[in-house]
Amino acid sequence: MKALVIGGGIGGLAAALSLDAAGIGVCVCESAAQFEALGLGINLQPNAVRELIELGLGPALARTGIETSRLAYYNKHGQPIWAEPRGLGAGYRWPQYSIHRGELLALLLEATRARIGAENVRAGHHLVSFEEGTGGVTGHFIDRASGAARGSVRADVLIGADGIHSTVRRFLHPNEAKPVASGALQWRGAIEADAFLDGRTQTMIGHYQQRAVLYPMSQGAAARGRSLINWLVHLGDAGGLPERESWDRKVPKERFFAQFRQWNFPWLRLADLIAATEDIYEYPETDHDPLDRWSFGRVTLMGDAAHAMRPVGSQAGSQAIVDARVLAHALASERDPVAALAAYDAVRRLPMNEVILRNRRYGPEIVMQMAEERAPNGFTNIEDVIPRAELEAIALSFKRAAGFDPEILNARPSFSLRRG
Repeated sequence: MKALVIGGGIGGLAAALSLDAAGIGVCVCESAAQFEALGLGINLQPNAVRELIELGLGPALARTGIETSRLAYYNKHGQPIWAEPRGLGAGYRWPQYSIHRGELLALLLEATRARIGAENVRAGHHLVSFEEGTGGVTGHFIDRASGAARGSVRADVLIGADGIHSTVRRFLHPNEAKPVASGALQWRGAIEADAFLDGRTQTMIGHYQQRAVLYPMSQGAAARGRSLINWLVHLGDAGGLPERESWDRKVPKERFFAQFRQWNFPWLRLADLIAATEDIYEYPETDHDPLDRWSFGRVTLMGDAAHAMRPVGSQAGSQAIVDARVLAHALASERDPVAALAAYDAVRRLPMNEVILRNRRYGPEIVMQMAEERAPNGFTNIEDVIPRAELEAIALSFKRAAGFDPEILNARPSFSLRRG
């Protein structure tokens, strides 16, 4: 069996590694002229880290990312709302990592080239069409910059891992609307500074309309006694337009800084970090409506191409990695590739559709909105505002919906399986 993967991002490369580990041949075709380490930080939840460790990438992750110790929520005054241990400290058998997206892509790319051969990892191959015939599917490619033909690739299955603006998704759902814009805008940056809190905490501050997310993401910086801090700020009433997402749209901090100028707290001087950051990137907040079908015959979707979601709960990248492993397991388990893709769809689509909709309703970060609505001027004791049992129930509910409840994840059998 051979698979053709469209898209060489985190999901596409995770799919290639997963398929190879399952004994399935694979070719990856990326539209961009070269693989670029774009983007800033990403959090890998234990459900995704488990899969990468089983693919042999545990040592590389440990050398590169920060093993996250806690997730902590604060109100706009810098007062603590809720904190919980993460990864091993929360009872998982696998850690959680915060890592630079570019460094994660680089280690996935290196491993993919080494395992399936560099000739099977092709940049500058933009999919323009595909057709399914007896016993296979054929993709046709061009060079996007010049329009020159780049040939065709035939495989048993075609997997669309080509992001929120997926070409494969447009072919499968030609009448679908464009990505849905929430109206919110986000700005991101990274800066090396002194560590905050314990140097390993993922932190969220504010409420639905105005919030910030910060975490350290570099083991290299930590080894020097410093912290490479990924920061993100969000304004819900920013008038965000449904522009095409880009990893490299730089803007001046004056676009948003006035709303965060006072956000210096005794334990974190966020405004100072923003002011000192040289390169700041802007992103409109968008997602896609849930689909009623991912798999059509020998063609399917995964990652953002299947379930682009708002950046709530640190889910998008992690879920793409889990997609890859479930998909490879299905193809290794089923002799009929059409039945395998249908089985993958049945396992993954409905849970991911639920996460898409939950993320539109704040996800686990609703605790910050609750604190804002119930105590906008702050509080003396958070349990007078939100009882601990309510906070615990919210956290657990999202973990179960997203597939990383520790008891369930620890007990689940491995997806590792080679095609017989």
